[in-house]
Amino acid sequence: MLNMLENWLLGQGLTDSSSFIGAQVLLAAGLLLLSFIIGRMMRFFLERVVRRLVEQSRTRWDDALLQHGVINRASRIVPILVLYLGAGLFPSITGWLDKVLLGVMIIALAHTLDAFLNAVNAVYSDYDVARERPIKGYIQVAQIVVYAVAVILAVSTLLDQPPLALLGGLSAMSAVLLLIFRDTLLGFVGGIQLSMNDMVRIGDWIEMPQYGADGSVLEVNVNTVKVQNWDKTITTIPTYALVSESFKNWRGMEESGGRRIKRALKLDMTSVRFLDRDMLDALGKIRLLKPYLETRQAEIREYNRKLGIDEDDLLNGRHLTNLGTFRAYIAAYLQDHPKINTSMTLLVRQLPPGDDGLPLELYAFSSDQEWARYESIQADIFDHLLAILPEFDLRVFQHPSGEDLRSLK
Repeated sequence: MLNMLENWLLGQGLTDSSSFIGAQVLLAAGLLLLSFIIGRMMRFFLERVVRRLVEQSRTRWDDALLQHGVINRASRIVPILVLYLGAGLFPSITGWLDKVLLGVMIIALAHTLDAFLNAVNAVYSDYDVARERPIKGYIQVAQIVVYAVAVILAVSTLLDQPPLALLGGLSAMSAVLLLIFRDTLLGFVGGIQLSMNDMVRIGDWIEMPQYGADGSVLEVNVNTVKVQNWDKTITTIPTYALVSESFKNWRGMEESGGRRIKRALKLDMTSVRFLDRDMLDALGKIRLLKPYLETRQAEIREYNRKLGIDEDDLLNGRHLTNLGTFRAYIAAYLQDHPKINTSMTLLVRQLPPGDDGLPLELYAFSSDQEWARYESIQADIFDHLLAILPEFDLRVFQHPSGEDLRSLK
């Protein structure tokens, strides 16, 4: 082909040297034009034909391959292959041109494999198991390996040296490489431990105050774990930090079927007293308290009768108190509440009294774990208890306010 062009140019009146250079220029331009045309044809075919077939298909794989550019990147190898096959038309430069084009083809192939691995991760992420066993960290490590191998092969091709010879030279730089890829190696090992021990999943609510993280896990990468905080900011945590340091994972709460309510009412201890007949009659009208009062009063009367104690004797006999009855009411109220998980721990207990009064703590679990609804349930319970507290002749303890001081005048 080169000789034919050279002879034709000689026939046009050019000199030997000019015809030789002109023939090479024309042949190179023709080869580049052919490569360009084939590349455009491949792109047209992908845009019109393949995309239409993919859109009509119901499988997820072909969509992922198209969306992540796997097919598009693979098509770029074809024009390079055309140039590589046509390099033999230039005898004077065939040796180094073959090496350059082969190196470029290796890098283009690595670029395609990189997109393919992204497509694999995208398809895998659609499955439920992806939340429990994310593979993005492993995919990133595989991509690093692909590019590292591609660079070694490309350089060995250009230098006309076997790849093992280059690896032997790199072994001398192992300390430098370990320093450069320290975080990547630590993250890879940390990612394996996180996955094997099921410590973190996509969507888990975690708290890690030392990194300012309190929110939902978005991604688990080879180097970092992304957490979207409840204020919508993003915190990145080194992957290995989740293994080497402590953090709180709320997944157990979410899987348990309940979210804990643990809050105390602080009562004025001077308001605690025994119940008299009028109070017993008034409290006996409360539906939730009626069974308790009937049972306890019968038990107390029987106890006092056996010991021959007068019911009016407050020192020696047993008697109901407004605080104990209030505790019984709270327990019955929580048992009857539609949003409390009664299959989990439920108790009302007194904490040690102090300068702030007598804390009466509620310990129960809301059956609704969604944050806003959980807070609403908790607030409704305490709204009710604070409103009904005067019915038991009890008072909440609080430090004097400006209104309290004004009322003394």
